Amino acid sequence: MSNVNLEQAIVIAQTALKKGREMKFHPLTVVVLDAGGHMKALLREDNCSILREDIARGKAWSVLGMGFGGREIARRAEKMPSFFTSLNVMSEGKMVPVAGGVLIRDANNQIIGSVGVTGDTSDNDEICSVAGILAAQLTPDTGDK
Repeated sequence: MSNVNLEQAIVIAQTALKKGREMKFHPLTVVVLDAGGHMKALLREDNCSILREDIARGKAWSVLGMGFGGREIARRAEKMPSFFTSLNVMSEGKMVPVAGGVLIRDANNQIIGSVGVTGDTSDNDEICSVAGILAAQLTPDTGDK
């Protein structure tokens, strides 16, 4: 199994925060997980609320656990709320089925990790996740074609 490495994770997290500041978003928290779900990086801007780390990790964990991006997870959660309630119970509350969680794919289209960003709207969080992944010269998978 290939994984996002520490250097890539740091680039992703730092760039995501930089993008948020450039766009004047609210303070952000970024979590980068490797393909096994282990945290590679966590950056939390000043003035983030106390739940932001858990939300960012939940976004990253959800996409990694399901194998598709946050936008697809959100669509499926809307269509199958009972299923996603069950998933949330089975995962001990780790599922956060919204945009802002983005899979990281390598040049061979293999999933090598995920990113979760939170602090602003889910759409804005996703913009920052994608910017970070692209800066690391990897491919973001938001769940949209």
